[in-house]
Amino acid sequence: MYKNLIEMFKENEGKGAIGSFNLHCFEMVPAMIKAAEKLNVPVILQTSLGTAEYIGFEPLIAAVKAIAETSSINVALHMDHCKDIDALKRAIDYGYSSVMYDGSALPLEENIANTKIVVEYAHGKGVSVEGEVGSIGGAEDGVVVDKDAAMYTKPEDALRFASETGVDALAVSIGTTHGQYKSKAKINYELLEELKAKLGDTGLVLHGGTGVSDEDMRRLAREGMKKINVGTELNKSYIEVVSKTFTAEGVTPLTSLRTLLGPANDRIAEIVTEKATLFRL
Repeated sequence: MYKNLIEMFKENEGKGAIGSFNLHCFEMVPAMIKAAEKLNVPVILQTSLGTAEYIGFEPLIAAVKAIAETSSINVALHMDHCKDIDALKRAIDYGYSSVMYDGSALPLEENIANTKIVVEYAHGKGVSVEGEVGSIGGAEDGVVVDKDAAMYTKPEDALRFASETGVDALAVSIGTTHGQYKSKAKINYELLEELKAKLGDTGLVLHGGTGVSDEDMRRLAREGMKKINVGTELNKSYIEVVSKTFTAEGVTPLTSLRTLLGPANDRIAEIVTEKATLFRL
């Protein structure tokens, strides 16, 4: 079924974290959902604004909704890291079930004020909202934050933000980095525990999941993360597999495009399976 984060968090309570996977092209959609179906776990598909505009809001949403309504699992379509309030309203109007306003680079007061606008608009249409407090360094799908500008989320700021905005989910900075692929993140678990204690029902979200070890993934799911994002690994792996397949011996221009893209879609399904398995309790 097609759900928002409020519904998904409630139904997944006590079962671990929900994997949120960045899709970069239409072909990834069925691969991601089918992989989650085999595990019988909910899945969040998320896009950047750029991806939504590349595919087209209406065809993307129609496809995800159509697959979700006949699926045995819960599926959400989430707009990730968007700084444009008008674009978020457009995503909501077209049918995204969840959106994220990213005002983390702004002063806290301005971040709160802008996020409140999005929450009021979204909640009026049954759409969930994620916000962000603290800055997660690195770059991923159009999001660029200098690592020197990255900062841990302050618990008192997170509490004020959640209380004043009414967000359903909150991305927090506890040691991960966007786009981190080769090195491993160092998670601040003491900070996570304090944030969880202060924020209550607000769903904690981990960004920069690609650089997190399997052991940490399991522990984060155990210790209260509700949503864990995976993006860089999907994009990087898709490109790597497509590059190998297109240049493989025996491949000709007349080869079926399905044959060329199939291995890349299979790799996406493998990654979703690997990560979603780690997130379960």
